Amino acid sequence: MAKDHGSSIKDDETYEALRDEGYSKSKAARIANAQASDEQEPSKKGGKAPPYEEWTKDELYERAQELDIDGRSDMSKSELIDALRG
Repeated sequence: MAKDHGSSIKDDETYEALRDEGYSKSKAARIANAQASDEQEPSKKGGKAPPYEEWTKDELYERAQELDIDGRSDMSKSELIDALRG
């Protein structure tokens, strides 16, 4: 029988199984609570962004700006891609 982890954990059995698999307390709680909800299911995998090669140079530049990559103003599209993957 699963332990009672308090009212913050909605599905103690799932929580325990996830903890046994090595998940952190917070991640196990999020997954267990999402599975216990009738309206929400945990995602199987994260979102998929298109590969950088499909981005415009302006989009790559904006992302490089967000990440504060030095020298971005002088970079070509392929150099921006390399720097972002860096």
